[in-house]
Amino acid sequence: MTIYLALEPYKERYTTKYEMLYHALRDALMEGKLVHGDKLPSSRELARMYGFSRGTVSNVLEALAAEGYVAPMTGSGTYVSYQTTNLSLLPFAKREIQLSEWGERIAGMAVHVRETDTHIDGTDSHQTLVNDGSEHSKCSEKISFQLGITDMSSFSKEDWNRCLYDETRKMTEKANIDAHKPLGVETLREAIAKHLQRYRGIVANSEQIAIVNGSMQAIALLTQLLAGSGDAVVAESPGYYGIRKAVLASGAMLIEGEVDDQGLVPQPWNAKLLFVTPNRQYPTGAVLNMERRQQLLQWAADQSAFIVEDEYDSEFRHRGKPIETLKSLETSADLVIYTGTFSKTMMTDIRLGFVVLPRVLVVPFARAKALYEPHPSAILEQRALASFMNSGLYERHLRRMKRIYSHKFTLLRDALKRLTIPIRWVEGDAGLHIFGWWTGAQEDYDAFEKACREAGVEWVKDRTNRNRIGISLGFSHLTDDDLTVGIERMSKAWKHIESTF
Repeated sequence: MTIYLALEPYKERYTTKYEMLYHALRDALMEGKLVHGDKLPSSRELARMYGFSRGTVSNVLEALAAEGYVAPMTGSGTYVSYQTTNLSLLPFAKREIQLSEWGERIAGMAVHVRETDTHIDGTDSHQTLVNDGSEHSKCSEKISFQLGITDMSSFSKEDWNRCLYDETRKMTEKANIDAHKPLGVETLREAIAKHLQRYRGIVANSEQIAIVNGSMQAIALLTQLLAGSGDAVVAESPGYYGIRKAVLASGAMLIEGEVDDQGLVPQPWNAKLLFVTPNRQYPTGAVLNMERRQQLLQWAADQSAFIVEDEYDSEFRHRGKPIETLKSLETSADLVIYTGTFSKTMMTDIRLGFVVLPRVLVVPFARAKALYEPHPSAILEQRALASFMNSGLYERHLRRMKRIYSHKFTLLRDALKRLTIPIRWVEGDAGLHIFGWWTGAQEDYDAFEKACREAGVEWVKDRTNRNRIGISLGFSHLTDDDLTVGIERMSKAWKHIESTF
């Protein structure tokens, strides 16, 4: 075992090496830095590490053993026998710390989120699971319609593993020049630029693209860069709760934009930043029509404001034609920031996303990202993903997953149409979940929720500022049998409730 002792303070207080080492070791034991049962380095190792004679170290260990701090065991070594108590730690536990304004906001927000907004996947959802684990299901098999989980049973594992292996071999053969680029691996940024131009109509060069660790990192960095105390930021309501957290933590004022069946309702907001999900509003799935898209672009030009366009799972269209992005519609203003993620198209835990930045924001964003990540993370995964895309494997993977997810979407949609539960399901053409509004009474919902929980079914609940209850059913990770059984249980639970009316 290697231990670290800060000897400099003891050099000023004690004249001999014996006293210096004795008090440094004893204080480390009493403060709990070395705990009961830890094995100490041998006298030879301690002497070599700190430049003392072995005789001095042996004398110190003998003194500590005589006082009961350590216990030598023949043939095994010297172990800590002293046990600290909580009494010595009480003054530190009671000590108040002064956080920054940003720190205070984050600390207060964390309590709020922990109490009312359970994250179902730790990253991308803000809503609450009906079954939060506080009660044990009466059913042996729980069916969870949670969001953001990909179907790994159909993932191209062999192709992906081969790309990982090849890039690992290349990285061990020569120096990694990508490690010092804050915006990410150049080959991946180039691959994303080609993909976006081909499939989304977005013309951008690789210099405008930044790789991020999931969409939340992009949201947080952009908010910190563009909004501060006294600034106003618009976000959809209902919408992704991570945006709300980022805005409030930055000290900016949050304006909740109204959402209807056509998506965000444009208003003459006095704001400098807007977050919107136009191609598939989160969580309702509503599609913003062309008139509103043009109104938002005109608003941004008039306000000299930026629009952050979040396209989180619109890659998977199940019917209808592809929809233009805001980024592809703008002309020379360059006020739309486009974000995307591979957590839905690849695998949930890959945690790679990207941002298409206006040219004026490239340098500020790069410097902000470098502050948090002096050495960019997931370099291997970035390089493997670039290889995956450039070889055509990503496109082939998307085609396969589109077929699989479209089948599940159709199965779930048709099953929901046969339900008599008071939920108005929102029509949608894309994505990995189906959303609906509860149209019954609050007490009926509570009874339905409880009955489903006891039957082993959970979903994601959203409550808006207008106190409406929204229900999201994620289907991407579930089998056909799971989907069928889950809906059957929901139907039986409601019929049981109806029989009690």
